[in-house]
Amino acid sequence: MDLSGQKTDYQGGMVIGDHGGPNGQVFYADARPEPRQGPAEDGEDTAHLAWFHTLAHGLFPYHFDMVADGAEATAIYVTDYSRVDWKIPDGTERKKMPAPTAPETFADATGLTYAVETDVMGGMGPELLPFSDDGEAETFADDHGGRTLEYDDIDRSLVEGIQMTGME
Repeated sequence: MDLSGQKTDYQGGMVIGDHGGPNGQVFYADARPEPRQGPAEDGEDTAHLAWFHTLAHGLFPYHFDMVADGAEATAIYVTDYSRVDWKIPDGTERKKMPAPTAPETFADATGLTYAVETDVMGGMGPELLPFSDDGEAETFADDHGGRTLEYDDIDRSLVEGIQMTGME
């Protein structure tokens, strides 16, 4: 789904694409996700969909709560930086990844490699930065002081650790 057009994040009501970092969307089988802030988008094509402007501070915490309440995800898509011609802006105090919103910039979250604990931020601070090319993820992590992990390694404890790092 195209996440441009002032859509707001289901976790915190922030406009997607305005803050930098990876975006995401989750489709649920039988659940109708509700935004924690802001209005839900009306329409049958979005009834089972939630979208986010951050992964560590939005998509994953929201998704873990939905699963705990019995929801089942049928698909999870996140920004794939291997599909994006990205550049970290020069001259900024904090290095920040861009925030693409076009449908072709997303990939299945379960098949990506994530760079974590890097010096490059997302929209809310430290972030999970996804790549479909394992080599690109490894190089990114090496260049920016982090490490890589797979989707199955992402759990609530990891995400809470990333969130706490941003508060320091």
